[in-house]
Amino acid sequence: MSHNCESCGMPIETGSYCQHCVDEAGVLQDFPTRFERMVQWQERRGSPRAQAEQETIAYMSKMPAWKDHPEVLARL
Repeated sequence: MSHNCESCGMPIETGSYCQHCVDEAGVLQDFPTRFERMVQWQERRGSPRAQAEQETIAYMSKMPAWKDHPEVLARL
């Protein structure tokens, strides 16, 4: 049975986080790393940088791994 990554929402089979959200040791990447990668993904979809940052924070605020993170809360 699959479920979603608690960091980015990607469908996964096991664990809390997908392969894109963890480091080589399987630990959730830090906020700056994950935020930048998620912003870059939004930019590749056509969003300008400022809009991509806003969209990413809004999305991260709904993800269990980030919803209470101080960086997310400060940018809402």
